[in-house]
Amino acid sequence: MEPVSIPAQRGTLDDPEVLQNVPGHVIPILQREYDDFKTEATSFLAGGMPEDEFIKFRLKQGVYGQRQPDVQMIRVKLPFGGITPEQMDKFADVVEKYVPLRKGHVTTRQNIQMHHIPLPEVEKAIRELGEAGLSSREGCGNTVRNVTGDPWAGVAKDELFDMTPYAGAYVRYFVRHPTTQAMPRKIKTAFDGSPQDRAISGIHDIAFRARVREIEGRGEVRGAEMLVGGGTSIMPRVAPALYEFVELDNGEYLKIAEAVFRIFDRQEWLRVNRARARIKVFVDKYGIDELRRQVEEELKGDWVGERDFSIGKRLFVDDERESAPAPPQSYGSPNGDLSEFERFRQANVAEQKQDGFVTVEVKVTRGDLTPEQFRGLAEIMRSYAGGYARTTVQQNLLLRWVREECVYDIWRALGALGLGDAGSREINDVVSCPGTDSCKLGITSSMGLNEAVQERIEAMAITDPLAREIHIKMSGCPNGCAQHHVADIGFYGASIKVAKHTIPAYIPHVGGVYEGGSVAFGQRLKLRLPAKRVPEAIERWIRHYESTREDGERWVAFCERVGTTELEALVKDLSMPVDFGLDTMNQFIDWNRSAPFEVIRGEGECAV
Repeated sequence: MEPVSIPAQRGTLDDPEVLQNVPGHVIPILQREYDDFKTEATSFLAGGMPEDEFIKFRLKQGVYGQRQPDVQMIRVKLPFGGITPEQMDKFADVVEKYVPLRKGHVTTRQNIQMHHIPLPEVEKAIRELGEAGLSSREGCGNTVRNVTGDPWAGVAKDELFDMTPYAGAYVRYFVRHPTTQAMPRKIKTAFDGSPQDRAISGIHDIAFRARVREIEGRGEVRGAEMLVGGGTSIMPRVAPALYEFVELDNGEYLKIAEAVFRIFDRQEWLRVNRARARIKVFVDKYGIDELRRQVEEELKGDWVGERDFSIGKRLFVDDERESAPAPPQSYGSPNGDLSEFERFRQANVAEQKQDGFVTVEVKVTRGDLTPEQFRGLAEIMRSYAGGYARTTVQQNLLLRWVREECVYDIWRALGALGLGDAGSREINDVVSCPGTDSCKLGITSSMGLNEAVQERIEAMAITDPLAREIHIKMSGCPNGCAQHHVADIGFYGASIKVAKHTIPAYIPHVGGVYEGGSVAFGQRLKLRLPAKRVPEAIERWIRHYESTREDGERWVAFCERVGTTELEALVKDLSMPVDFGLDTMNQFIDWNRSAPFEVIRGEGECAV
């Protein structure tokens, strides 16, 4: 099959606002920002700038401090997860040059992060990323963060319409916007056009869900239900509807979003405690009706007349079909590995609404990709997917516009990269945040637990289709970057004190929901499980479910029926701490670590 390459241009210092409707080229690139970063970083390293000032500056450029001294994390924004083969190649180059651990990490926000980069190297890295149209602008800080969306948008059979163009316009309107540069806290946004709500809109600060409405004299008008005030962390809330319908094509959704942000920006009482300074706290205190009243008042302000809310020049309009592959002249077919391939096809492949095409979801273990895998995926995208792919909130990669006949060839190519596993979004596709591998707020090694849990799951050889639907997620602290609150089985990092020593531990949640169009937070169990015993606890719960569930009963319904007390009793003995000694030393050492555990938690920069 003839490889394809999606052409791309980018803004220059003379013409920074060139907007190319190519996945991954949503945010205009400003070369002067890289020059500024080099200047400010040099000044800071020479002692010419206070650290707190430099932190605020670099966060807007998507550069985040780590728990390890003198190194940084770069968070590259991929609006709605869109990425091109050329950008995959660029990630490979940058990871090879500047990332000591030689990997990039796909996050639950559809970003790609790179860790442990020395500050003197950061400017070079973000400048090189910019050459491929990749932007880390406002990837961190009290800004509008990466705007996420359904990875199947535009190709899903069940969507009302494709929200991608409107998500692109939203990104372009609010990036570098003066109102959104120093809010009380960050803003997380999602767009979704499917009743299945694969973008999990309910857990976002602000979200838009596709709607249509018949308006007299205008016919069918596109719009969105606008949600405000969702979030997880220490105060999980499902976002209520601010408006049942806001128009899209006239830019009304941008205008109302800005009104919300202006109100949020004025809440000085939220700035006092940045750890709680989210829109959900305002909504929780005053109610969604009061926010709506304030929005109506805000929309009477003079600022409205000073803005251009038209979306025509901002829309992300890209006819992906133009680059879609032609039917192949020849293609492979399975021989001795038929059953293994069919398992992959059943679990990872879905039909598009466009006849003859499918999507292939690549299961990316723990979200980590090596340079070789980045480059290999780029070649697969060029050869088989028309150049189109999107990252997912499950930390995977979705190949789009794949010819049905080519799935076997793709599976073989993925297998050569170590990425051919079946089971994307199944029980063995475990999600976790980086935890103490890099995060200042991390308490435990959630990545280490992820590896241990996945190994246990694979060893269990689960064949029950309902058990395979269970989702497991773990965060290294209560903040919930791995979205453990909405998992079927979720965990967050904690500790158990035993005299002068400390055991790494996790607090479990069960029965969360994030699929099927609704969001529900799992129930917290009254347990603290030592980290080394979590895999055993998971196995007990799953085996109990398999042996005692009613016919057709899914995990969430099972949890509701049997109750938390029964699930707690199943693992109560595992929660009992042990005394420190030679025979029990392993309990006091976290996964993937060699030294005795201790809680080392710094001040996170999300709230700076």
